[in-house]
Amino acid sequence: MLTLDKFEEASEVVKKVISETKLICSEHFSDKTGNKVYFKPENMQFTGAYKVRGAYYKISTLSEEEREKGLITASAGNHAQGVAYAAKCYGVKATIVMPTTTPLIKVNRTKGYGADVVLYGDVYDEACRKADELAAEHGYTFIHPFDDLAVATGQGTIAMEIFKELPLVEYILVPIGGGGLATGISTLAKLLNANIKVIGVEPAGAACMKESFAHGKVTTLPNVNTIADGTAVKTPGESIFPYLQKNLDDIITVEDDELITAFLDMVENHKMIVENSGLLTVAALKHLNVQGKKIVSVLSGGNMDVITMSSVVQQGLIFRDRIFTVSVLLPDKPGELSRVADTIAKQQGNVIKLEHNQFVTTNRNAAVELRITLEAFGTEHKKKIIDALNDNGYKPRLVQANL
Repeated sequence: MLTLDKFEEASEVVKKVISETKLICSEHFSDKTGNKVYFKPENMQFTGAYKVRGAYYKISTLSEEEREKGLITASAGNHAQGVAYAAKCYGVKATIVMPTTTPLIKVNRTKGYGADVVLYGDVYDEACRKADELAAEHGYTFIHPFDDLAVATGQGTIAMEIFKELPLVEYILVPIGGGGLATGISTLAKLLNANIKVIGVEPAGAACMKESFAHGKVTTLPNVNTIADGTAVKTPGESIFPYLQKNLDDIITVEDDELITAFLDMVENHKMIVENSGLLTVAALKHLNVQGKKIVSVLSGGNMDVITMSSVVQQGLIFRDRIFTVSVLLPDKPGELSRVADTIAKQQGNVIKLEHNQFVTTNRNAAVELRITLEAFGTEHKKKIIDALNDNGYKPRLVQANL
């Protein structure tokens, strides 16, 4: 069972391997929401995520014989690194099965901690079945990423730290994939203060816990589709589900587009890299219909590969109308390009890219196409630039931005 004694024990055990992640007060999100918003930055852990807590505590509860058999788990990345690092600390072998879609940086970091990596399946659930097969074949000890009470106890140490820093916390927002983190945090939070509200947050494209709550039992989704790869889980944990039913006050789902703009907010306002799954609780802040509350958003991880980061930043700028592309038709004669550039410059628009297409029509004297990708301060500034182009007779047409 998840007891206060076990949480206290786990808190002492995990101190050996975790970094201190002090709460960060966010003036930006406090102002936007009318609440006092704090972040618990588990993205700043040595392994880049909270998962090392549950992995290390779980291994500490195993017998020497169980450890010596070798450990195995399945993970989309963060639990993989947590188990790999914890196993290294204990000097035991670890095998990690990861979905083939796992970002390369997570695969390489897991290998870097000394673990053997097997790539299998498109999503976590398929990788997990493979890990079960390998465990049976080789006699490995399986460390489940979420459906394990000892693992959940280790994750719950986050709540202990939150209460020590902010005893009067009123809301805690927790990302949900399979539910281990939410189980640990919500259970300990309720043990410490029954009045606190713990809200789980899932991606809309992988809301297995919300679906399970609606049916009153663990329910498997037919498929999942989300950029939050760390929470792309079809089936939540069976053994932890009763704890979540008892202790979780609500579940919020957020769309992928909301995660993209949340990433931009975190980078620009807090200079922090938080992966998409870790951003769930940031995106959820605007969905809370409360005012004047002390809220902690758990940032579960920061392991994002550079290519994904680049794509998310670009999309975020487009969503915020800070990058856009317009197509204008010009007569093919000298001076036209400079006149367009002058119109844009007078509105303080910044040209990022130009594409000149002379073959948009067979009559080049009538028109050539100029596609201009611009940087703006936001929606209002974008509108001023487009209005200025219209006023000068260019009839701009918005097209998909292409950087």
